[in-house]
Amino acid sequence: MKEAKTSQDTVLYQFEGFRLEREERILWRDGVPIPLTPKAFETLLVLVENSGRVLTKEELLNRIWPDTKVEETTLAQNISTLRKALGPDGQQLIQTIPKRGYRFTVNVTAIQENGFASYAQGTALSEMQTQEYDAVAEAQTPTSQPETKKLLPYQLAIALSLIIVPLAFAYFAFFRQPAKTNPGITAPRTLAIMPFRNLKQEATTDFLGFSLADSIITKLGYVSSLTVRPSSYVDKYRDQNIDPKRVAVDLNINTLLTGTYIKEGDELRITAQLVDVVTNEILWKDALALKYENLMTVQDRVAEQVIRGLQLNLTSAEAERLKRDVPQNPLAYEYYLRGIDLYAINKLPQAIEMIEKSLAVDGNYALAWAHLGSAYTAKASVNLGGREDYAKAQQAYQKALALNPEQNEARISMATFLTDTNRVEQAVPLLREVLKTNPTLAQAHWELSYAYRFGGMLKESLEEVERARQLDTEVKANNSVPATYLYLGQYDAFLNKLPRTSSPYIGFYRGLGFYYQKDFSRATTEFNQAFEASRELLHTNIGKALSFVIAGQNQVGIAQLKETEKVIEARGVNDAEAIYKIAQAYAVLGDTAAALRVLRHSVEGGFFCYPYFTNDPLLDSLRKDKEFAVLLELARKRHEEFKRTFF
Repeated sequence: MKEAKTSQDTVLYQFEGFRLEREERILWRDGVPIPLTPKAFETLLVLVENSGRVLTKEELLNRIWPDTKVEETTLAQNISTLRKALGPDGQQLIQTIPKRGYRFTVNVTAIQENGFASYAQGTALSEMQTQEYDAVAEAQTPTSQPETKKLLPYQLAIALSLIIVPLAFAYFAFFRQPAKTNPGITAPRTLAIMPFRNLKQEATTDFLGFSLADSIITKLGYVSSLTVRPSSYVDKYRDQNIDPKRVAVDLNINTLLTGTYIKEGDELRITAQLVDVVTNEILWKDALALKYENLMTVQDRVAEQVIRGLQLNLTSAEAERLKRDVPQNPLAYEYYLRGIDLYAINKLPQAIEMIEKSLAVDGNYALAWAHLGSAYTAKASVNLGGREDYAKAQQAYQKALALNPEQNEARISMATFLTDTNRVEQAVPLLREVLKTNPTLAQAHWELSYAYRFGGMLKESLEEVERARQLDTEVKANNSVPATYLYLGQYDAFLNKLPRTSSPYIGFYRGLGFYYQKDFSRATTEFNQAFEASRELLHTNIGKALSFVIAGQNQVGIAQLKETEKVIEARGVNDAEAIYKIAQAYAVLGDTAAALRVLRHSVEGGFFCYPYFTNDPLLDSLRKDKEFAVLLELARKRHEEFKRTFF
């Protein structure tokens, strides 16, 4: 049987709002490129080119890995990656045929390079192809098949002409893209920068490995034609000999920067190379020998070489931004790098101390002010530092933005800070302004989702979560929680999309997801493990109280919450979303008065997610209380005003 859509002239496939460019190896959705690993792209291409046809696992393995023996689990992982990349409908688009293989289920329109030789695979063709293949695949089962009436050649020609001509005009009018100016690059560049390895393995200089990578990541984050994985994604590769292919799959990238360094006296030697992990081609390699006091020039030199090696064309605005935030003092820069390294391993007091020492030497380094704000924000909320740390965080953000109003790190972190401190209406415009000039910045979409869920715009919040994931499938790798799924009652999706880390913070949320599912055994395990790992976190204390609910020790749980509440009140902690969870815990523990008191604190503190309040089963014990109706109305009014203002 002949396969459809095998013409080598075909360059474009369209289906369900997606556009797949075969030669350029790019998948687009609504004008946004969706990053895919090379093998994931090949898998999708084979499925799309055989839309409607069941492809056996053996056939897929032979076509995608023709020269390599690969287990079926690898194929299954590829399919899973594709379904996630395709969004909420991914499971429906790629159908699993039990004991046989997979089928791409939707109609595909194929367009050829010359336009006028194009054809479309509409419903009829897809159904015919599906029926034809299924008949072959199921031929082992004796069954009578109705005879299919074939079109005569002239009838087929007329039918095709009715499809081709309108499609050709539509293609040239709407879809024809200008020729690429750089034939050497066939896909959007997704880059991971590994922590540099210390060849001397000397504790006094170990801080350079992660912090140098972080500085280069930050520098390249302003280049819109390049997607750079955040520092939080690569931290796990510290001091490791890595397998580039495995890293490429783990982080969904096609380009990798690795490096080593060694410090001998006042001399610092750094080697770095930029590799295309698809072609195994070294795009750039260099050895830098410099005086240690010139350490602050490394980020600029490496960033410049990456841009050259990838042949990226910068806009004038991007080129100008890259010139900003240049450190001026070598000692201040070393303190800054030490602070970044400490912040990455959650040693917040020590990180703050180092960054403040850096700013005492050079107070005009905007990036240091931005990171100082982030460290104080984390200490204020998660570590219960309270009002004093909130004030210091705000001062740091304001200083960073005064020095560089366009600095993305400061603007995004400031917006999250505003959301956390009852000013979500100020956060939304700030994030939208970032996205005007950086529409592919996944973290900005993620934080906008966070702001939207505070205001109760759950549908819009979920759209921003999905947009962030389309741009960067690993956006979940940091310590962020996609709570919108939880608030919409999508408990399975919430648990599946949580970061797979051992973080106590994530452990609490995993326990909360199990609690909503009434899987109390697993919830208890997660709550207790998180609490034992970190008894100082606000969330782990809430989780411990919920574990007492499960154990039937309500009075012990209430006592646990009251101690936590005392700390919050004494220190002025204002994480309104976390405080809402204290109200939930009081409600299920049976302390209605405390639950209503804390719920008011949460709503008045800026968490007014009205649609969630109306359906949250953990608040069911409060619903007949008059005070609850008052608080619900208070949340509804601010939610409606938020909706009118921004939507």
